[in-house]
Amino acid sequence: MVICGFLGIYLVGSKHAVTPSNLDAAAISCISFLFFAISSFFEFLCVLLYAYVFPKLPVVKYYRSKAASEGSKTVASDLAAGGIQALPETDDVESKNQERLSNKELLLQNIDYAIDMFLIYALTLSIFPGFLSEDTGKHSLGSWYALVLISMYNVWDLIGRYIPLIKPLKLESRKALTTVIISRVLLVPAFYFTSKYGDQGWMIMLTSILGLSNGYLTVCVLTSAPKGYKGPEQNALGNLLVLFLLGGIFAGVTLDWLWLIGKGW
Repeated sequence: MVICGFLGIYLVGSKHAVTPSNLDAAAISCISFLFFAISSFFEFLCVLLYAYVFPKLPVVKYYRSKAASEGSKTVASDLAAGGIQALPETDDVESKNQERLSNKELLLQNIDYAIDMFLIYALTLSIFPGFLSEDTGKHSLGSWYALVLISMYNVWDLIGRYIPLIKPLKLESRKALTTVIISRVLLVPAFYFTSKYGDQGWMIMLTSILGLSNGYLTVCVLTSAPKGYKGPEQNALGNLLVLFLLGGIFAGVTLDWLWLIGKGW
Protein backbone atom coordinates (compact mmCIF):
# COMPACT_ATOMS: atom_id res chain seq x y z
CA MET A 1 0.00 0.00 0.00
CA VAL A 2 2.84 2.37 0.92
CA ILE A 3 4.68 1.45 -2.29
CA CYS A 4 1.56 2.19 -4.35
CA GLY A 5 1.11 5.49 -2.55
CA PHE A 6 4.63 6.68 -3.33
CA LEU A 7 4.30 5.32 -6.86
CA GLY A 8 1.25 7.50 -7.37
CA ILE A 9 3.13 10.52 -6.03
CA TYR A 10 6.02 9.80 -8.40
CA LEU A 11 3.77 9.46 -11.45
CA VAL A 12 1.78 12.59 -10.63
CA GLY A 13 5.05 14.42 -10.06
CA SER A 14 6.30 13.21 -13.42
CA LYS A 15 3.23 14.69 -15.03
CA HIS A 16 3.92 18.05 -13.45
CA ALA A 17 7.60 17.99 -14.30
CA VAL A 18 7.52 16.69 -17.85
CA THR A 19 4.26 17.84 -19.40
CA PRO A 20 2.80 21.28 -20.05
CA SER A 21 -0.05 22.67 -18.00
CA ASN A 22 -2.53 22.02 -20.77
CA LEU A 23 -1.81 18.26 -20.85
CA ASP A 24 -4.30 16.59 -23.16
CA ALA A 25 -6.77 13.97 -21.99
CA ALA A 26 -5.00 11.11 -23.78
CA ALA A 27 -1.74 11.70 -21.89
CA ILE A 28 -3.58 11.93 -18.55
CA SER A 29 -5.40 8.68 -19.30
CA CYS A 30 -2.08 7.02 -20.16
CA ILE A 31 -0.51 8.12 -16.86
CA SER A 32 -3.58 6.96 -14.90
CA PHE A 33 -3.58 3.60 -16.64
CA LEU A 34 0.13 3.16 -15.91
CA PHE A 35 -0.44 3.90 -12.22
CA PHE A 36 -3.29 1.42 -11.87
CA ALA A 37 -1.47 -1.25 -13.89
CA ILE A 38 1.66 -1.09 -11.73
CA SER A 39 -0.44 -0.86 -8.55
CA SER A 40 -2.39 -3.95 -9.59
CA PHE A 41 0.88 -5.79 -10.23
CA PHE A 42 2.12 -5.04 -6.72
CA GLU A 43 -1.23 -6.03 -5.20
CA PHE A 44 -1.15 -9.35 -7.08
CA LEU A 45 2.46 -9.89 -6.00
CA CYS A 46 1.43 -9.34 -2.36
CA VAL A 47 -1.33 -11.95 -2.71
CA LEU A 48 1.18 -14.49 -4.05
CA LEU A 49 3.67 -13.73 -1.27
CA TYR A 50 0.94 -14.09 1.35
CA ALA A 51 -0.20 -17.42 -0.10
CA TYR A 52 3.16 -19.08 -0.72
CA VAL A 53 5.92 -17.30 1.24
CA PHE A 54 4.28 -15.81 4.33
CA PRO A 55 3.08 -19.19 5.78
CA LYS A 56 6.64 -20.59 5.67
CA LEU A 57 8.22 -17.84 7.77
CA PRO A 58 9.32 -19.19 11.20
CA VAL A 59 7.67 -16.36 13.14
CA VAL A 60 4.37 -16.95 11.34
CA LYS A 61 4.53 -20.69 12.01
CA TYR A 62 5.19 -20.01 15.69
CA TYR A 63 2.20 -17.71 16.23
CA ARG A 64 -0.17 -19.85 14.18
CA SER A 65 0.88 -22.95 16.13
CA LYS A 66 0.39 -21.00 19.36
CA ALA A 67 -3.10 -19.94 18.25
CA ALA A 68 -3.98 -23.54 17.38
CA SER A 69 -2.74 -24.77 20.77
CA GLU A 70 -5.02 -22.23 22.46
CA GLY A 71 -8.10 -23.50 20.67
CA SER A 72 -8.22 -21.60 17.39
CA LYS A 73 -10.02 -23.62 14.72
CA THR A 74 -9.41 -21.18 11.87
CA VAL A 75 -5.68 -21.74 11.41
CA ALA A 76 -5.71 -25.42 10.35
CA SER A 77 -5.37 -24.61 6.64
CA ASP A 78 -2.78 -21.95 7.44
CA LEU A 79 -0.71 -24.49 9.37
CA ALA A 80 -1.01 -26.97 6.51
CA ALA A 81 0.22 -24.33 4.06
CA GLY A 82 3.27 -23.88 6.26
CA GLY A 83 3.96 -27.62 6.39
CA ILE A 84 2.71 -28.13 9.96
CA GLN A 85 0.25 -30.86 10.86
CA ALA A 86 -2.87 -29.77 12.73
CA LEU A 87 -2.81 -30.52 16.44
CA PRO A 88 -4.74 -33.60 17.63
CA GLU A 89 -8.11 -33.25 19.30
CA THR A 90 -7.87 -32.63 23.06
CA ASP A 91 -9.96 -34.05 25.91
CA ASP A 92 -12.94 -32.34 27.50
CA VAL A 93 -10.92 -30.70 30.30
CA GLU A 94 -8.48 -29.07 27.88
CA SER A 95 -11.34 -28.11 25.58
CA LYS A 96 -12.96 -26.16 28.41
CA ASN A 97 -9.65 -24.37 29.05
CA GLN A 98 -9.52 -23.45 25.37
CA GLU A 99 -12.96 -21.87 25.30
CA ARG A 100 -12.76 -18.21 24.30
CA LEU A 101 -14.86 -15.14 24.90
CA SER A 102 -17.59 -14.47 22.36
CA ASN A 103 -17.26 -11.61 19.89
CA LYS A 104 -19.89 -9.66 21.81
CA GLU A 105 -17.99 -10.04 25.09
CA LEU A 106 -14.73 -9.01 23.41
CA LEU A 107 -16.38 -5.96 21.88
CA LEU A 108 -17.95 -4.86 25.18
CA GLN A 109 -14.63 -5.22 26.98
CA ASN A 110 -12.82 -3.21 24.30
CA ILE A 111 -15.49 -0.79 23.13
CA ASP A 112 -13.18 2.14 23.88
CA TYR A 113 -10.51 0.74 21.56
CA ALA A 114 -13.12 0.13 18.85
CA ILE A 115 -14.41 3.70 19.10
CA ASP A 116 -10.81 4.94 19.07
CA MET A 117 -10.16 3.19 15.75
CA PHE A 118 -13.36 4.63 14.30
CA LEU A 119 -12.51 8.17 15.40
CA ILE A 120 -8.90 8.02 14.16
CA TYR A 121 -9.89 7.26 10.59
CA ALA A 122 -13.12 9.25 10.53
CA LEU A 123 -11.17 12.40 11.32
CA THR A 124 -8.17 11.61 9.12
CA LEU A 125 -10.24 10.78 6.05
CA SER A 126 -12.47 13.82 6.58
CA ILE A 127 -9.37 15.94 5.92
CA PHE A 128 -7.10 13.76 3.77
CA PRO A 129 -6.97 13.73 0.81
CA GLY A 130 -10.06 15.71 -0.23
CA PHE A 131 -9.51 18.91 1.75
CA LEU A 132 -5.76 18.92 1.11
CA SER A 133 -6.26 18.80 -2.64
CA GLU A 134 -9.15 21.27 -2.84
CA ASP A 135 -8.81 23.98 -0.18
CA THR A 136 -5.17 24.56 0.69
CA GLY A 137 -5.05 28.32 1.22
CA LYS A 138 -2.29 30.70 0.16
CA HIS A 139 0.84 29.22 -1.37
CA SER A 140 3.46 29.76 -4.03
CA LEU A 141 3.99 26.16 -5.15
CA GLY A 142 1.31 26.18 -7.83
CA SER A 143 0.01 22.77 -8.88
CA TRP A 144 2.80 21.09 -6.87
CA TYR A 145 1.24 22.19 -3.56
CA ALA A 146 -1.33 19.42 -3.16
CA LEU A 147 1.34 16.89 -4.15
CA VAL A 148 3.69 18.21 -1.45
CA LEU A 149 0.95 18.01 1.19
CA ILE A 150 -0.03 14.45 0.27
CA SER A 151 3.64 13.43 0.25
CA MET A 152 4.19 14.92 3.70
CA TYR A 153 1.15 13.09 5.04
CA ASN A 154 2.39 9.72 3.71
CA VAL A 155 5.95 10.21 4.96
CA TRP A 156 4.92 11.18 8.49
CA ASP A 157 2.24 8.50 8.64
CA LEU A 158 4.97 5.94 7.88
CA ILE A 159 7.28 7.43 10.52
CA GLY A 160 4.47 7.46 13.07
CA ARG A 161 3.89 3.73 12.65
CA TYR A 162 7.48 2.98 13.74
CA ILE A 163 7.65 5.31 16.75
CA PRO A 164 5.84 2.80 19.07
CA LEU A 165 8.79 0.42 18.55
CA ILE A 166 10.63 2.73 20.98
CA LYS A 167 9.17 1.50 24.26
CA PRO A 168 9.31 4.80 26.24
CA LEU A 169 7.46 6.57 23.40
CA LYS A 170 4.62 4.06 23.14
CA LEU A 171 1.29 5.19 24.59
CA GLU A 172 -0.49 2.26 26.27
CA SER A 173 -2.88 3.87 28.77
CA ARG A 174 -6.45 3.41 27.57
CA LYS A 175 -7.61 6.75 28.98
CA ALA A 176 -4.61 8.57 27.56
CA LEU A 177 -5.17 7.04 24.10
CA THR A 178 -8.84 8.04 24.10
CA THR A 179 -7.99 11.56 25.29
CA VAL A 180 -5.37 12.10 22.59
CA ILE A 181 -7.62 10.67 19.86
CA ILE A 182 -10.55 12.89 20.84
CA SER A 183 -8.24 15.93 21.01
CA ARG A 184 -7.43 15.41 17.31
CA VAL A 185 -10.82 17.01 16.60
CA LEU A 186 -8.98 20.31 17.12
CA LEU A 187 -7.26 19.65 13.79
CA VAL A 188 -10.53 20.40 11.97
CA PRO A 189 -10.74 24.10 12.96
CA ALA A 190 -6.94 24.31 12.71
CA PHE A 191 -7.04 23.24 9.05
CA TYR A 192 -10.02 25.48 8.34
CA PHE A 193 -8.47 28.66 9.72
CA THR A 194 -5.05 27.86 8.26
CA SER A 195 -6.61 27.56 4.80
CA LYS A 196 -8.23 30.96 5.33
CA TYR A 197 -5.48 32.95 7.01
CA GLY A 198 -2.29 30.86 7.14
CA ASP A 199 0.47 30.26 4.64
CA GLN A 200 1.94 27.08 3.19
CA GLY A 201 4.35 26.51 6.09
CA TRP A 202 1.54 26.16 8.62
CA MET A 203 -0.45 23.92 6.29
CA ILE A 204 2.53 21.60 5.73
CA MET A 205 3.09 21.42 9.50
CA LEU A 206 -0.56 20.55 10.18
CA THR A 207 -0.53 17.90 7.46
CA SER A 208 2.58 16.35 8.99
CA ILE A 209 0.90 16.27 12.43
CA LEU A 210 -2.17 14.64 10.88
CA GLY A 211 -0.10 11.88 9.26
CA LEU A 212 2.16 11.36 12.28
CA SER A 213 -0.74 11.06 14.74
CA ASN A 214 -2.70 8.78 12.40
CA GLY A 215 0.11 6.24 12.05
CA TYR A 216 1.24 6.44 15.68
CA LEU A 217 -2.21 6.10 17.28
CA THR A 218 -3.26 3.28 14.92
CA VAL A 219 -0.29 1.14 15.95
CA CYS A 220 -0.71 1.98 19.65
CA VAL A 221 -4.35 0.87 19.63
CA LEU A 222 -3.86 -2.27 17.53
CA THR A 223 -0.92 -3.47 19.64
CA SER A 224 -2.36 -2.58 23.07
CA ALA A 225 -5.87 -3.97 22.68
CA PRO A 226 -5.03 -7.70 22.23
CA LYS A 227 -2.76 -7.90 25.30
CA GLY A 228 -3.94 -10.39 27.92
CA TYR A 229 -6.06 -12.47 25.55
CA LYS A 230 -5.50 -15.92 24.10
CA GLY A 231 -4.61 -16.35 20.42
CA PRO A 232 -8.17 -16.98 19.14
CA GLU A 233 -9.46 -14.01 21.14
CA GLN A 234 -6.70 -11.79 19.79
CA ASN A 235 -7.60 -12.80 16.23
CA ALA A 236 -11.30 -12.08 16.82
CA LEU A 237 -10.57 -8.76 18.52
CA GLY A 238 -8.29 -7.75 15.66
CA ASN A 239 -11.08 -8.44 13.18
CA LEU A 240 -13.52 -6.35 15.25
CA LEU A 241 -11.08 -3.42 15.40
CA VAL A 242 -10.52 -3.58 11.65
CA LEU A 243 -14.30 -3.53 11.17
CA PHE A 244 -14.51 -0.28 13.13
CA LEU A 245 -11.49 1.04 11.21
CA LEU A 246 -13.36 0.46 7.94
CA GLY A 247 -16.42 2.16 9.41
CA GLY A 248 -14.25 5.15 10.28
CA ILE A 249 -12.89 5.27 6.73
CA PHE A 250 -16.43 5.27 5.31
CA ALA A 251 -17.55 7.98 7.74
CA GLY A 252 -14.47 10.09 7.01
CA VAL A 253 -14.89 9.89 3.25
CA THR A 254 -18.53 10.90 3.68
CA LEU A 255 -17.68 13.82 5.98
CA ASP A 256 -15.04 14.96 3.50
CA TRP A 257 -17.84 16.36 1.34
CA LEU A 258 -18.74 18.88 4.07
CA TRP A 259 -15.72 20.98 3.08
CA LEU A 260 -17.48 21.71 -0.22
CA ILE A 261 -20.44 23.42 1.43
CA GLY A 262 -20.62 27.03 0.29
CA LYS A 263 -18.45 26.39 -2.77
CA GLY A 264 -21.12 25.82 -5.34
CA TRP A 265 -22.73 22.83 -3.56
